[in-house]
Amino acid sequence: MPNDPQPRTSFSAARRWGIRVDYVVRTVLVFAVVVMANYLGARWYHRSYLSSQTRQPLSPLTVGLLRSLTNHIKVTLLYDKEDPLFTTVSALLGDYHNANPRLSVTAVDYRWDATEAENVKNKYASYFINVTNIIIFDCDGRVKVVNGNALAEYTLESVPNETEREWRRKPVAFLGEKMFTAALLAVSSPRPLKAYFLTGHGEHALEDGAETGYLSFASVLHQNYLRTEKLSLLGTNNVPADCDLLVIAGPVIEISTNQLEKIQQYLTQGGRLLALFNPAALGRPTGLERLLVRWNVIVGENAVIDPDQTENKAGGDVVVSAYSQHPLVNPMIGYGLYLIQPRSVAPMDSRSRDAGAPKVQLVAFTGENAVLANEPRGQKRRYGVAAVVENAVPGVATERGTTRILVVGDSAFLDNQCIEKWANRDFAACAVNWLLERTQLLEGVGPRPIKEFRITMTRSQVKTVRWILLAAMPGAVLLLGGLVWLRRRR
Repeated sequence: MPNDPQPRTSFSAARRWGIRVDYVVRTVLVFAVVVMANYLGARWYHRSYLSSQTRQPLSPLTVGLLRSLTNHIKVTLLYDKEDPLFTTVSALLGDYHNANPRLSVTAVDYRWDATEAENVKNKYASYFINVTNIIIFDCDGRVKVVNGNALAEYTLESVPNETEREWRRKPVAFLGEKMFTAALLAVSSPRPLKAYFLTGHGEHALEDGAETGYLSFASVLHQNYLRTEKLSLLGTNNVPADCDLLVIAGPVIEISTNQLEKIQQYLTQGGRLLALFNPAALGRPTGLERLLVRWNVIVGENAVIDPDQTENKAGGDVVVSAYSQHPLVNPMIGYGLYLIQPRSVAPMDSRSRDAGAPKVQLVAFTGENAVLANEPRGQKRRYGVAAVVENAVPGVATERGTTRILVVGDSAFLDNQCIEKWANRDFAACAVNWLLERTQLLEGVGPRPIKEFRITMTRSQVKTVRWILLAAMPGAVLLLGGLVWLRRRR
């Protein structure tokens, strides 16, 4: 009808424009907050890990090495991105890049990017290994290739199944950090270092995989980029000029005077020596004792017993947990060192030393109630079981540098049976790096394998969970939304 009032719009034009402006301003503000949060996160936030069951942060040893790198290192992942380990490998290398941006990472999926994968293979044809997943480290033409299929250790695990028995390969340890850090050390070093093992006197065999062999210790040296070779000093043989570290791994028969003089000459030229004493040689001189006296170190003839620091009820072993303040053992504080019948090690009386004599420092000790094996009722006291020697004569430059010696009253603690006990492997790495003056690798205990934790369910349980996640929960949300809609319609 003509007299009926005209319908009025809900909002005026000004109100509608105000709402639109408000939406725009709110959107811009939200976008600005997101950008600011990402910037602050990238600039200041560092990753944290909630527990030991999540991915672990980089070890101080790896961080120390990364911080020391000044050259650009290119890492190429020729990897199947659908491989279960790819995410872990990629994330770990991302942590390496975050610690040092000079390390760049490129991932190439050989399944979907055949052209780029072929280019990578052609570029590194002389280094290429015939495996499906590899990681290539390249620094100024020095190349190291890591087999991606060797990054994890597995065990067979039974899979619950209601109809038939099944097995799966369960990953129990991820060794990526150990292998990647070793590869970085390999490509960043100007030349490979060499460790020579003296032979011919009943020493622990370098290539022996038995309990008393040193094959595992050799792997520690390889991980720290040292090549290992055997050395005989018979006849006219001398310590080679390329010997960066001489290892005397627990001789059981006496070393001849002629050979001891060759070792002494090597040390006076600035050589590095790791001297270990075999429990099997207790009571028998090996000649090594006489050599070390010339460097102001006295090694006892009897084993040390510490009833308060033993793991075996029958005795014979000592778990060392007391250390001095020294770069070699600072990373060991809080960790135990497992020794077998160690001999006592002590510096020579300072009153009998000449001016400018080598500096000797004890670095590892027993507890306060230790006694000698031949004097079980003797006076209880603390004994040194490891000592370091440094000899730097002011104003005198030697051929090899500064003489460094590490003396440990036991050699069995580094054999294949004991090296994995307590922190023996970490001590071995610290010892080698201190002897070689690689201080960037002495900032912490080495990388630790990480474990996988999984929820195990039967197939019927998996099917039930799938229906709950894909049907029941979305269906419940839809039902609830429909009920709300119906209620509002009424």
